[in-house]
Amino acid sequence: MSIFSAILNKIFPHDHPANTTPGSITSPAALAGTAPASASVPTGTPSTPSAPAAPISQPSATPMPTVDVEAVLARMQEGSGERLNWRTSIVDLLKVLGLDSSLDARKQLASELHYAGNTEDSAAMNVWLHREVMQKLAENGGKVPDDLKN
Repeated sequence: MSIFSAILNKIFPHDHPANTTPGSITSPAALAGTAPASASVPTGTPSTPSAPAAPISQPSATPMPTVDVEAVLARMQEGSGERLNWRTSIVDLLKVLGLDSSLDARKQLASELHYAGNTEDSAAMNVWLHREVMQKLAENGGKVPDDLKN
């Protein structure tokens, strides 16, 4: 299991689409499905008047259930008994979730999320990782305050 999948599993309910869709990084568009670009509508024959065509019913995209990420993480921190700054620190975020926060684990997460920077510059990578994880949580149905995504 990827590290990002483990993050999703810790924050979202097990039946949430973010946990049930194959692949670890999913966008809402992928979960909603796509409608066909065009549809064939049968028409009457020229000798027979045809009734007005009924509108074609497109499958409705079910909105993805939203999970309040901030509330989930705040509850998890309260239960940990530690003072962790998960709002700005990827290390503390991983600790709150009970996941490996080692440099190797963060490098693996950076690889999963396609970090293009130098993984030897752990400070820059950590800042990017925290922002990217929060953004991906939002893309997968998490309610994440703007100040945590930027």
